[in-house]
Amino acid sequence: SGGMLSSEWRIADFISLVHLVNWPVVEPERRQAARRHLMEMIRLSREDWKAIRAETDNDREWLPGPQQKGASPLTGLEVGEAQVQAWHAALDMAEDLLEGRTLLPHFRFADKGINMKRFFDEPKPFDLVLSITGPAVAPYLESGKILTSEEFDQIQRQFGGAGFLTFALWFN
Repeated sequence: SGGMLSSEWRIADFISLVHLVNWPVVEPERRQAARRHLMEMIRLSREDWKAIRAETDNDREWLPGPQQKGASPLTGLEVGEAQVQAWHAALDMAEDLLEGRTLLPHFRFADKGINMKRFFDEPKPFDLVLSITGPAVAPYLESGKILTSEEFDQIQRQFGGAGFLTFALWFN
C-alpha cells in the first residue's frame, strides 16, 4: 500500500530484475555481427568527418565542422577542433577495444582486462551479476594494455559542460 515497505519492494524487484539478466547464447553469430556493426559505425563516423571538414558553406549546419562558426540549430552547440580531435580519439579508443588491442578494465582484476573482440567473437551466456562481480568475464581476461580512466577523462574534458554523451549522440 505505501510507506517504507513499498520502497523496499521496489528495491527487491530491482535486484530480481538485475539477477534475471542471464541470456543464453542462441545465435552466436548475432554477437559477432554486433561487433562488425560497431566497427562499421566507427568507419562511417570517420567518413562523416571527412565530408564535414570538406564543407565550405556555413548555412544552418545540423552538424557543423570546426571551420563553420555558429551554433547548430539542432543542439545549440558549436563544434571546435578540440571536440573533433577528442571524437577521433574516442573512435580510436573504441576501435582498439573492439579489436582487442586495448583491454576493458574490470575492478576485480587490476593486472588483466577484458578482451572485447573475444567477448563478441567467442560468445558465452551473459549473466549480468556474474559479469559485474567477475566470474563471467574470466574467459575473456588477458594481460596487455588496459584502458585507464585517465585516458577516457582526457577525452571527456574536451566536450565541456555538454559532456561526451551529448556529443556522441549528436555525432552519430
